[in-house]
Amino acid sequence: MTFTTEWENWHNAVEQQRRDPHGFLAVTDLHWITTEATALAGAPGQWYIKDDAVHLTLPASESLLRDGVELNTPENLTTDGELVFGPIAERDGINLGYGTTILELAKRGGEYILRPRSPENELLRNYQGTPAYDPNPAFALAARYVPFRRPREVTVGAAVEGISHVYEAPGQLSFSLEGQTHELTVFNGAAPGTFQILFTDATSGKTTYAANRSLNFAAPVDGGAVTADFNRAVNLPCAYTDLATCPLPPAENHLPVAIAAGEKIPFEREVRP
Repeated sequence: MTFTTEWENWHNAVEQQRRDPHGFLAVTDLHWITTEATALAGAPGQWYIKDDAVHLTLPASESLLRDGVELNTPENLTTDGELVFGPIAERDGINLGYGTTILELAKRGGEYILRPRSPENELLRNYQGTPAYDPNPAFALAARYVPFRRPREVTVGAAVEGISHVYEAPGQLSFSLEGQTHELTVFNGAAPGTFQILFTDATSGKTTYAANRSLNFAAPVDGGAVTADFNRAVNLPCAYTDLATCPLPPAENHLPVAIAAGEKIPFEREVRP
């Protein structure tokens, strides 16, 4: 299989995941849950926080499912007639079924959020696919992963104001490009055995999304040689919607060189005359 064919198969899989009927393109609202009981658009009942858990008061006529099981039943309700969810760990969450909508209840930046995800959302229905640079083997770079003596906690900003994210950084990735050596802080990936790099470069805000891009790679067992294939640099959800809380790269991951590879600015974010 050729380099180009492998890349096309990979990018088709990424695009297929984006088209999930309950993926991030389906998010209709971003609600920050507070201590005051409030009705939230796209969701039933009234929601509030108490004792680091989310409380929900539902009318008897409403249905809410978790893993296909009805929750609005006497055996699931507290003596106050409420449903209680949590505590939920940072960057974790649960999904609740509400008709054809999935309600994502999660914690981001120490705050509880609720994001309804509807397969009828206009952003998802009108999605055209994400443009990308033609795959170029010159950007599949020989690199070296160097673990820190001890993992470090790194605080980064977010795509929405008012919150920050704390990530564990197990090490650095070092590579050469345009006659310079570059070192990027590495975070643990979402999947076991993977690492993630958040970065910007000289194309950011020009041909690629300004705030961030992400590159995942398999974690070497004890450090050592890896391939940093920037052809597989992808956009995070904030490249498509303002309803995302994506992390921003740490300061040291702003590359001074152009990474003319990977995904470009989505059609949804292009400035048109």
